[in-house]
Amino acid sequence: MIRQATSADTSAIAAIYNHYVLNTNVTFEEQVVSSEQMAERILQVQADALPWLVLEQQGEVLAYAYATKWRMRSAYRFSVESTVYVKNGMTTKGMGSLLYQQLLSELKALGIHLVIGGITLPNEKSIALHEKFGFEPCSHFKQVGFKFEQWLDVGYWQKLL
Repeated sequence: MIRQATSADTSAIAAIYNHYVLNTNVTFEEQVVSSEQMAERILQVQADALPWLVLEQQGEVLAYAYATKWRMRSAYRFSVESTVYVKNGMTTKGMGSLLYQQLLSELKALGIHLVIGGITLPNEKSIALHEKFGFEPCSHFKQVGFKFEQWLDVGYWQKLL
């Protein structure tokens, strides 16, 4: 079941995300995010009238996806950045695709014109997910982040809705 996130989901969402914070370079965050911090992030997304979705099976949150404003200037108001995370060990079960499909549908209904996905490179799985939904590469920043004692590139993919 895919639904909007609630405050009851914050611990599960933080646990999913913190795996990536501590063990991967897919996020440039380096410190664990508390449930309280995650609750604030969810509330901000919802206050901006954007979706924060969770995929739940048998009462357990297994994945989530959301969109944030791309930039604060008013001319950017029809552009968002998308994010999707799947619980460790569950990444090949199609949950990311289900969430992305729903997220893109909701964003289109909201009148969003452009969705941008940032990907730490290399990351063939994330690239494949974005391109599956019609995202096209649009930029590549070299050595823009430093995590786990290495310089990391970030690519951006975009999709016009």
